[in-house]
Amino acid sequence: MQEQSPQPDPELLKPLVTMKMPFGKYKDTLLCNLPVSYLEWFHREGWPKGKLGMLLATMYEIKINGLDYLLEPLKR
Repeated sequence: MQEQSPQPDPELLKPLVTMKMPFGKYKDTLLCNLPVSYLEWFHREGWPKGKLGMLLATMYEIKINGLDYLLEPLKR
């Protein structure tokens, strides 16, 4: 039996293309549109607590691993 590679859960990724940054330099920017440099800063300095921190850390991993294409279907 051949194993299938795991598919990302769209419900987990959807907030990345719908939620806006609630504060800071990039306030009101969709999380998926935040620059890598900003996400790298959080990676160094520490993620915000709670759901926002988890989403930003996820977005960081997506961007540094070149996985932005996973979000394209959700943007439509």
